Amino acid sequence: MTKADIIESVYEKVGFSKKEAAEIVELVFDTIKETLERGEKIKISGFGNFIVRDKKSRVGRNPQTGEEIEISARRVLTFRPSQVLKNALNASAEAAEAAAQAATAAAAEAEAAAAGGTQSNSSGGQ
Repeated sequence: MTKADIIESVYEKVGFSKKEAAEIVELVFDTIKETLERGEKIKISGFGNFIVRDKKSRVGRNPQTGEEIEISARRVLTFRPSQVLKNALNASAEAAEAAAQAATAAAAEAEAAAAGGTQSNSSGGQ
């Protein structure tokens, strides 16, 4: 999903003009970005937490040459999904798996009926 897709979704669901929807989405993203730049944590209830962590410089190794190199200090962004989001993801994965299993079973049943359907019908009457 792209930012344009998010804007389109807000436009369709909320009923604002596309320009207003784009401004709202941009404002939300700008607010999130500015907050993270300040190093503050963002907690969105029912969705998850965005956390900025400071990593110290350290010595690493080039895997091709084995040469030691210094990895500079940097800030990294981590995201931890909420339990609500995890449950929603797992529920949709389980539903997709169940639908796939049902489709496989239906296809196997239809194939079996096509292959031996006339025999079972003729023998079932006797």
